[in-house]
Amino acid sequence: MNALGEAIGRICKIVLPIPEESFQGNPDSGLAVCTLSSMNLLKALARSDMMNSISMAGRLLSENKGLDSILRYLDGNPRITVLLVCGRDVWGHRAGHSLSELHSNGTDRNGRIVGSTSPDPYITVPKHMIEHFQKDVTIVDMTGQTDLEQIREEIKGL
Repeated sequence: MNALGEAIGRICKIVLPIPEESFQGNPDSGLAVCTLSSMNLLKALARSDMMNSISMAGRLLSENKGLDSILRYLDGNPRITVLLVCGRDVWGHRAGHSLSELHSNGTDRNGRIVGSTSPDPYITVPKHMIEHFQKDVTIVDMTGQTDLEQIREEIKGL
């Protein structure tokens, strides 16, 4: 990341602190849910009975460190084979877009997500984690969907 990006990131943490939130559900489930930037959706999901069908629910706010965290989690939890992506993408960062491009195209030799139009789409995880994500995890793309009942119906069908 460039110096300007680092500085902006530090300022954002001070001015607009966002807690890292994820919620654990059924450890035997093969489904994880990412609500992108929709924090209220994440909290509503965490309070719902849907957590009985979900291993983990979390959010994704950045196209770099956030994606690194998701890939590390998925690599450490090989039982998860489906990632349902819902909620609103992060304006500017387009983290959900980068997640999709990473799954489809991987990275170049510098760690840049191929096809991403995010401002800083560089990830640092080892190649084997990216390969696991691409080969062993199916993405169910509901980007933009914030209706909890629509998400419930999709989860029932999985």
